[in-house]
Amino acid sequence: MKKILMALALGSLLAGCASGPNRNPDDPLEPYNRKMSEFNETVDRAVLKPVATAYQEATPALVRTGVSNFFANLGDAWSFVNNSLQLRVEPAVTSFFRFAINSTMGLAGVLDVASEMGMDRYKQDFGLTLGRWGVPTGPYVVLPIMGPSTLRDTAALPVDMWGNPISVVDPVSARNSLYALRAVDARANLLRAGSVLDSAALDKYSFTREVYLQVRREESGRFKRPASALPSDGSLPPEPAPGAVR
Repeated sequence: MKKILMALALGSLLAGCASGPNRNPDDPLEPYNRKMSEFNETVDRAVLKPVATAYQEATPALVRTGVSNFFANLGDAWSFVNNSLQLRVEPAVTSFFRFAINSTMGLAGVLDVASEMGMDRYKQDFGLTLGRWGVPTGPYVVLPIMGPSTLRDTAALPVDMWGNPISVVDPVSARNSLYALRAVDARANLLRAGSVLDSAALDKYSFTREVYLQVRREESGRFKRPASALPSDGSLPPEPAPGAVR
């Protein structure tokens, strides 16, 4: 779901893509996907968005940043594994030291000390690792609650879930609390982007699909440009200062 953020940068390019069902060869499951998207939007309006809004209003920005940093730091550990599996030496080494530094000096990742030291984030997952070794993306798929995916990314999900450090937290109640907090934090970071998307005069389904597929293509080939050039926690880039060149 967080891939929708890139829509803000690609909006004018993708406006012409919202031309109705069965127009995109990457989306042979479009009738099913559209119905699942409608279901996900219903759940989001009823549950996820209200909870995320309340969280954002009740929690100080500094605390929310610390929560996002904490989960992003856990992601660095899995990125280290996937960069290693892809034989990407520099990203793997950087991901390792990011996790080590932030887990110690950064108070378990609450503070992003590594970024302050100029260490870029090279975010990876097992779906991108499969792509690195030639596995095609397959058709676009919308998953219940989880949102946009592809056949390859869906097949990689069990491995990504297994590689998530939260999965080993005990007791189960604490583990589930962390999963819930991560979901709420991710949704809260999408609130501003969601408002813009809701007000756009576009087919939201096609818009989201094209953005997701484009972002995944870029991530598959992005190693000269560090992942820190994009939001790492699902939040929008900061607003430019007044008078700054856009």
